Amino acid sequence: MKLTNKRIGVLMGGQSAEREVSLRSGKAIYNALKGLGYDVVAIDVGHDISNILKRKKIEIAFIALHGGYGENGGVQGMLEVLGIPYTGSGVLASALSMDKEASKKIFLYQKIPVPPFIIVQRSTFNVQRSEMEIKSLINFRMPWVVKPATEGSSIGVSIVRKERHIRPAVEKALSLSDRVIIEKYIQGKEVHIGILSGKVLGGVEVKPSLEFYNYEAKYTAGMTEYILPPEINSKVYEKAKEIALNAHIALGCGGATRVDLKINGKGNPYVLEVNTIPGMTETSLLPKIAKQAGMDFPDLIEEILRGAVNESKERKQ
Repeated sequence: MKLTNKRIGVLMGGQSAEREVSLRSGKAIYNALKGLGYDVVAIDVGHDISNILKRKKIEIAFIALHGGYGENGGVQGMLEVLGIPYTGSGVLASALSMDKEASKKIFLYQKIPVPPFIIVQRSTFNVQRSEMEIKSLINFRMPWVVKPATEGSSIGVSIVRKERHIRPAVEKALSLSDRVIIEKYIQGKEVHIGILSGKVLGGVEVKPSLEFYNYEAKYTAGMTEYILPPEINSKVYEKAKEIALNAHIALGCGGATRVDLKINGKGNPYVLEVNTIPGMTETSLLPKIAKQAGMDFPDLIEEILRGAVNESKERKQ
Protein backbone atom coordinates (compact mmCIF):
# COMPACT_ATOMS: atom_id res chain seq x y z
CA MET A 1 0.00 0.00 0.00
CA LYS A 2 1.61 3.21 -1.21
CA LEU A 3 0.59 6.48 0.43
CA THR A 4 2.77 8.88 -1.56
CA ASN A 5 -0.36 10.51 -2.95
CA LYS A 6 -1.43 11.53 0.58
CA ARG A 7 -0.24 14.65 2.39
CA ILE A 8 1.52 13.62 5.60
CA GLY A 9 1.89 15.99 8.54
CA VAL A 10 4.71 15.19 10.98
CA LEU A 11 3.55 16.58 14.35
CA MET A 12 6.52 17.53 16.52
CA GLY A 13 7.68 19.93 19.21
CA GLY A 14 4.71 20.77 21.40
CA GLN A 15 5.01 22.28 24.87
CA SER A 16 6.01 19.33 27.05
CA ALA A 17 9.32 18.92 28.88
CA GLU A 18 10.39 16.66 25.99
CA ARG A 19 9.99 19.32 23.29
CA GLU A 20 13.61 19.31 22.10
CA VAL A 21 13.74 15.53 21.75
CA SER A 22 10.43 15.61 19.87
CA LEU A 23 11.84 18.14 17.40
CA ARG A 24 14.80 15.83 16.75
CA SER A 25 12.53 12.81 16.29
CA GLY A 26 10.23 14.79 14.01
CA LYS A 27 13.06 16.05 11.83
CA ALA A 28 14.43 12.51 11.35
CA ILE A 29 10.95 11.23 10.42
CA TYR A 30 10.35 14.16 8.06
CA ASN A 31 13.66 13.55 6.28
CA ALA A 32 12.96 9.82 5.94
CA LEU A 33 9.52 10.37 4.43
CA LYS A 34 10.85 13.11 2.13
CA GLY A 35 13.57 10.76 0.94
CA LEU A 36 10.94 8.11 0.15
CA GLY A 37 9.05 10.56 -2.05
CA TYR A 38 6.16 11.43 0.27
CA ASP A 39 4.31 14.74 0.27
CA VAL A 40 5.28 15.63 3.82
CA VAL A 41 4.93 18.75 5.98
CA ALA A 42 6.75 19.39 9.29
CA ILE A 43 4.42 20.97 11.89
CA ASP A 44 5.57 22.41 15.23
CA VAL A 45 2.47 21.84 17.33
CA GLY A 46 0.92 24.82 19.12
CA HIS A 47 -2.55 25.87 20.28
CA ASP A 48 -3.71 26.50 16.70
CA ILE A 49 -2.93 22.97 15.54
CA SER A 50 -6.43 22.05 14.33
CA ASN A 51 -6.57 25.08 12.03
CA ILE A 52 -3.05 24.42 10.75
CA LEU A 53 -3.95 20.82 9.89
CA LYS A 54 -6.98 22.03 7.92
CA ARG A 55 -5.07 24.85 6.21
CA LYS A 56 -2.23 22.57 5.14
CA LYS A 57 -4.74 19.89 4.05
CA ILE A 58 -3.09 17.14 6.10
CA GLU A 59 -4.55 13.70 5.29
CA ILE A 60 -2.46 11.52 7.67
CA ALA A 61 -0.72 12.63 10.89
CA PHE A 62 2.61 11.09 11.87
CA ILE A 63 2.83 11.85 15.60
CA ALA A 64 6.38 12.53 16.79
CA LEU A 65 5.34 14.32 19.99
CA HIS A 66 6.83 13.09 23.27
CA GLY A 67 5.13 13.64 26.62
CA GLY A 68 2.24 16.00 27.37
CA TYR A 69 -0.87 16.11 25.22
CA GLY A 70 0.96 14.47 22.31
CA GLU A 71 1.37 11.23 24.17
CA ASN A 72 -1.54 11.26 26.64
CA GLY A 73 -4.36 10.92 24.13
CA GLY A 74 -5.18 14.63 23.75
CA VAL A 75 -3.86 15.07 20.20
CA GLN A 76 -5.17 11.63 19.24
CA GLY A 77 -8.68 12.66 20.30
CA MET A 78 -8.48 15.88 18.29
CA LEU A 79 -7.34 13.97 15.19
CA GLU A 80 -10.25 11.55 15.53
CA VAL A 81 -12.69 14.46 15.71
CA LEU A 82 -11.09 15.92 12.57
CA GLY A 83 -11.23 12.53 10.85
CA ILE A 84 -7.46 12.38 10.25
CA PRO A 85 -5.78 8.95 10.54
CA TYR A 86 -2.71 9.01 12.81
CA THR A 87 0.21 6.82 13.78
CA GLY A 88 0.51 4.98 17.06
CA SER A 89 -1.97 4.07 19.75
CA GLY A 90 -5.51 5.35 20.17
CA VAL A 91 -6.89 7.76 22.76
CA LEU A 92 -7.42 5.34 25.64
CA ALA A 93 -4.22 3.33 25.17
CA SER A 94 -2.19 6.55 24.95
CA ALA A 95 -3.76 7.91 28.14
CA LEU A 96 -3.26 4.66 30.05
CA SER A 97 0.36 4.27 28.96
CA MET A 98 1.24 7.83 29.91
CA ASP A 99 -0.33 7.40 33.35
CA LYS A 100 2.05 5.04 35.13
CA GLU A 101 -0.35 4.45 38.02
CA ALA A 102 -3.19 3.41 35.71
CA SER A 103 -0.97 1.20 33.54
CA LYS A 104 0.60 -0.54 36.55
CA LYS A 105 -2.85 -1.36 37.93
CA ILE A 106 -3.87 -2.87 34.59
CA PHE A 107 -0.66 -4.90 34.50
CA LEU A 108 -1.37 -6.23 37.99
CA TYR A 109 -4.91 -7.19 36.95
CA GLN A 110 -3.51 -8.99 33.90
CA LYS A 111 -0.83 -10.70 36.06
CA ILE A 112 1.97 -8.92 34.22
CA PRO A 113 4.91 -8.51 36.65
CA VAL A 114 5.77 -4.99 37.85
CA PRO A 115 8.04 -3.85 40.70
CA PRO A 116 6.26 -3.35 44.07
CA PHE A 117 5.05 0.27 44.30
CA ILE A 118 2.98 2.80 46.23
CA ILE A 119 1.35 6.07 45.15
CA VAL A 120 1.83 9.42 46.89
CA GLN A 121 -0.80 12.11 46.17
CA ARG A 122 0.10 15.79 46.21
CA SER A 123 -3.21 16.56 47.93
CA THR A 124 -2.32 14.39 50.93
CA PHE A 125 1.45 14.92 51.03
CA ASN A 126 2.53 17.02 54.00
CA VAL A 127 5.79 18.84 53.26
CA GLN A 128 6.53 18.79 56.99
CA ARG A 129 6.37 15.00 57.02
CA SER A 130 9.65 13.46 58.17
CA GLU A 131 11.68 10.93 56.21
CA MET A 132 10.69 8.29 58.78
CA GLU A 133 7.00 9.04 58.25
CA ILE A 134 7.36 8.70 54.48
CA LYS A 135 9.35 5.51 54.94
CA SER A 136 6.56 4.05 57.07
CA LEU A 137 4.25 4.22 54.03
CA ILE A 138 6.59 2.00 52.00
CA ASN A 139 6.39 -1.76 52.55
CA PHE A 140 9.46 -2.80 50.53
CA ARG A 141 13.17 -2.26 51.01
CA MET A 142 15.46 0.37 49.55
CA PRO A 143 16.70 1.36 47.05
CA TRP A 144 13.56 3.08 45.76
CA VAL A 145 12.76 4.71 42.45
CA VAL A 146 10.72 7.90 42.79
CA LYS A 147 9.05 9.28 39.66
CA PRO A 148 6.12 11.41 38.50
CA ALA A 149 3.09 9.37 37.47
CA THR A 150 2.62 11.30 34.22
CA GLU A 151 6.00 12.22 32.73
CA GLY A 152 8.23 10.44 30.22
CA SER A 153 11.93 10.25 29.29
CA SER A 154 12.85 9.67 32.97
CA ILE A 155 12.14 13.35 33.73
CA GLY A 156 11.87 13.95 37.48
CA VAL A 157 13.11 10.44 38.36
CA SER A 158 15.35 9.81 41.38
CA ILE A 159 16.92 6.70 42.84
CA VAL A 160 16.84 6.85 46.64
CA ARG A 161 19.46 4.87 48.55
CA LYS A 162 19.36 6.81 51.85
CA GLU A 163 16.31 7.69 53.94
CA ARG A 164 17.18 11.39 54.11
CA HIS A 165 16.87 11.63 50.32
CA ILE A 166 13.29 10.39 50.08
CA ARG A 167 11.47 13.65 50.84
CA PRO A 168 13.38 15.85 48.34
CA ALA A 169 12.92 13.12 45.71
CA VAL A 170 9.15 13.08 46.32
CA GLU A 171 8.98 16.89 46.25
CA LYS A 172 10.91 16.97 42.96
CA ALA A 173 8.50 14.48 41.36
CA LEU A 174 5.44 16.29 42.79
CA SER A 175 6.59 19.49 41.07
CA LEU A 176 5.88 17.71 37.76
CA SER A 177 2.79 15.64 38.58
CA ASP A 178 -0.02 15.54 41.14
CA ARG A 179 0.81 11.88 41.82
CA VAL A 180 4.16 10.21 42.47
CA ILE A 181 5.15 6.57 42.21
CA ILE A 182 7.63 5.09 44.66
CA GLU A 183 8.66 1.66 43.44
CA LYS A 184 11.25 -0.91 44.39
CA TYR A 185 14.49 -0.54 42.45
CA ILE A 186 15.10 -3.79 40.60
CA GLN A 187 18.80 -4.61 40.54
CA GLY A 188 19.65 -6.20 37.20
CA LYS A 189 19.74 -5.68 33.47
CA GLU A 190 17.64 -3.08 31.67
CA VAL A 191 16.12 -4.42 28.48
CA HIS A 192 13.85 -2.62 26.04
CA ILE A 193 11.60 -4.57 23.67
CA GLY A 194 10.36 -3.06 20.41
CA ILE A 195 6.91 -3.93 19.09
CA LEU A 196 5.63 -3.05 15.63
CA SER A 197 2.18 -3.81 14.21
CA GLY A 198 1.42 -6.30 16.98
CA LYS A 199 4.65 -8.29 16.65
CA VAL A 200 7.89 -8.26 18.64
CA LEU A 201 10.78 -6.77 16.62
CA GLY A 202 13.49 -7.63 19.13
CA GLY A 203 15.24 -6.05 22.08
CA VAL A 204 18.23 -4.06 23.25
CA GLU A 205 20.08 -4.07 26.55
CA VAL A 206 21.19 -0.64 27.76
CA LYS A 207 24.19 0.03 29.99
CA PRO A 208 24.24 3.74 30.89
CA SER A 209 27.46 5.28 32.19
CA LEU A 210 25.34 7.20 34.72
CA GLU A 211 23.45 5.74 37.69
CA PHE A 212 20.46 4.88 35.53
CA TYR A 213 19.08 5.40 32.04
CA ASN A 214 17.98 9.00 32.63
CA TYR A 215 17.25 11.87 30.22
CA GLU A 216 20.94 12.71 29.74
CA ALA A 217 21.92 9.08 29.15
CA LYS A 218 19.07 8.64 26.67
CA TYR A 219 19.79 11.62 24.47
CA THR A 220 23.54 12.25 24.72
CA ALA A 221 25.68 10.27 22.29
CA GLY A 222 28.31 8.13 23.99
CA MET A 223 26.62 8.09 27.41
CA THR A 224 25.14 4.60 27.02
CA GLU A 225 26.33 1.25 25.72
CA TYR A 226 23.77 -0.61 23.60
CA ILE A 227 23.89 -4.40 23.35
CA LEU A 228 21.93 -6.03 20.54
CA PRO A 229 20.61 -8.60 21.12
CA PRO A 230 20.63 -8.41 24.94
CA GLU A 231 23.22 -10.55 26.71
CA ILE A 232 20.72 -12.66 28.58
CA ASN A 233 19.72 -16.32 28.63
CA SER A 234 17.64 -17.21 25.54
CA LYS A 235 14.72 -18.47 27.67
CA VAL A 236 14.75 -15.27 29.73
CA TYR A 237 14.83 -13.22 26.51
CA GLU A 238 11.81 -15.09 25.13
CA LYS A 239 10.01 -14.58 28.44
CA ALA A 240 10.81 -10.83 28.35
CA LYS A 241 9.48 -10.57 24.79
CA GLU A 242 6.28 -12.41 25.74
CA ILE A 243 5.71 -10.19 28.79
CA ALA A 244 6.39 -7.04 26.73
CA LEU A 245 3.87 -8.05 24.07
CA ASN A 246 1.32 -8.86 26.77
CA ALA A 247 1.82 -5.38 28.26
CA HIS A 248 1.34 -3.78 24.82
CA ILE A 249 -1.87 -5.78 24.32
CA ALA A 250 -3.17 -5.19 27.87
CA LEU A 251 -3.17 -1.42 27.32
CA GLY A 252 -4.69 -1.75 23.85
CA CYS A 253 -1.66 -0.22 22.12
CA GLY A 254 -1.14 -0.02 18.37
CA GLY A 255 1.56 0.96 15.89
CA ALA A 256 5.10 1.00 17.27
CA THR A 257 5.78 0.83 21.00
CA ARG A 258 8.81 0.25 23.20
CA VAL A 259 8.35 -1.68 26.43
CA ASP A 260 10.94 -1.02 29.15
CA LEU A 261 11.80 -3.86 31.52
CA LYS A 262 14.26 -4.71 34.29
CA ILE A 263 15.44 -8.30 34.63
CA ASN A 264 16.63 -9.31 38.08
CA GLY A 265 19.44 -11.71 38.94
CA LYS A 266 17.05 -14.67 38.90
CA GLY A 267 15.99 -13.93 35.31
CA ASN A 268 12.56 -12.52 36.20
CA PRO A 269 11.44 -9.62 33.96
CA TYR A 270 9.46 -6.68 35.41
CA VAL A 271 7.66 -4.14 33.21
CA LEU A 272 8.54 -0.53 34.01
CA GLU A 273 6.42 1.19 31.35
CA VAL A 274 5.16 1.18 27.77
CA ASN A 275 6.15 4.04 25.47
CA THR A 276 3.49 4.63 22.79
CA ILE A 277 5.61 7.14 20.85
CA PRO A 278 9.19 5.89 21.06
CA GLY A 279 12.00 8.30 20.29
CA MET A 280 13.31 8.46 16.74
CA THR A 281 16.54 10.38 17.35
CA GLU A 282 20.07 9.23 16.48
CA THR A 283 20.41 7.62 19.93
CA SER A 284 16.88 6.16 20.12
CA LEU A 285 16.29 2.50 20.84
CA LEU A 286 13.48 1.46 18.48
CA PRO A 287 15.47 2.29 15.31
CA LYS A 288 18.41 0.28 16.72
CA ILE A 289 16.11 -2.69 17.41
CA ALA A 290 14.58 -2.42 13.93
CA LYS A 291 18.02 -2.31 12.30
CA GLN A 292 19.02 -5.47 14.17
CA ALA A 293 15.84 -7.06 12.74
CA GLY A 294 16.88 -6.09 9.19
CA MET A 295 14.75 -2.95 8.86
CA ASP A 296 16.45 0.36 8.11
CA PHE A 297 15.13 3.69 9.41
CA PRO A 298 13.05 4.66 6.32
CA ASP A 299 11.52 1.16 6.23
CA LEU A 300 10.56 1.48 9.90
CA ILE A 301 8.96 4.88 9.35
CA GLU A 302 7.05 3.66 6.31
CA GLU A 303 5.73 0.61 8.20
CA ILE A 304 4.54 2.84 11.06
CA LEU A 305 2.83 5.12 8.52
CA ARG A 306 1.01 2.20 6.87
CA GLY A 307 -0.22 1.15 10.29
CA ALA A 308 -1.91 4.53 10.73
CA VAL A 309 -4.32 3.84 7.88
CA ASN A 310 -5.01 0.23 8.88
CA GLU A 311 -5.68 1.08 12.52
CA SER A 312 -7.86 4.05 11.58
CA LYS A 313 -10.13 1.65 9.70
CA GLU A 314 -10.22 -0.72 12.70
CA ARG A 315 -11.17 2.13 15.10
CA LYS A 316 -14.15 3.00 12.91
CA GLN A 317 -15.50 -0.56 12.89
